[in-house]
Amino acid sequence: MDFLEKLLLVLHFVGLSSLLGGFLVQIRASTRVVNSAMFHGVLTQLVTGVLLVGVLQADDDPVNNAKVGVKLLIALVIAVIIIVNRKRPSISTGVWGTIGGLTLANVVIAVFW
Repeated sequence: MDFLEKLLLVLHFVGLSSLLGGFLVQIRASTRVVNSAMFHGVLTQLVTGVLLVGVLQADDDPVNNAKVGVKLLIALVIAVIIIVNRKRPSISTGVWGTIGGLTLANVVIAVFW
């Protein structure tokens, strides 16, 4: 189970990198879009996050359910925003900023909570 936990954690980081990278690459862009990196990144984050919690609970490791619940809720909000805006030719700076802000908020919660 230890190998599976570490593999899922690496894949979770890959999803984070994709989501955050898809956001950051557009800082100087005049037209912002929901790109494939953001879409696949958030899906990877959701799947690996849920699987990580399952693996930890199967090993009887302590899991902070409140933290997991808040992080899951934020990730679901990000996913909904991305899915709703995925096919649009452009998104507003507010939508783009919300995706990035919530992504960073999830990182901060993961590290400091």
